[in-house]
Amino acid sequence: MDNNKYEAFYIVKPDITDSEVQKIADHFKGVVENNGGTVEKAGKWDKRKLAYEINDFKEGNYVLMLFEAPAAAPAELGRLMRISDDIIRHRIYKLED
Repeated sequence: MDNNKYEAFYIVKPDITDSEVQKIADHFKGVVENNGGTVEKAGKWDKRKLAYEINDFKEGNYVLMLFEAPAAAPAELGRLMRISDDIIRHRIYKLED
């Protein structure tokens, strides 16, 4: 099965500490690895003001993850991000080779 390269970008609630943000990033890294993928880079990017208010939040912790995985991995990752109470927005992009 061929692997594709992906970029996952998500925003964690602003009231979450840096160590908790890292635990969340490690959890999602584990999801990719458990689904047959490898993570090139994962971690907090920055805490920034949002362009517009999302769920009553005006800022958030931005996290970026670059990974290579089969097509099932980003689907499962997106599903888990959607149901997580700590994630206020997420996007997963397939990167061109």
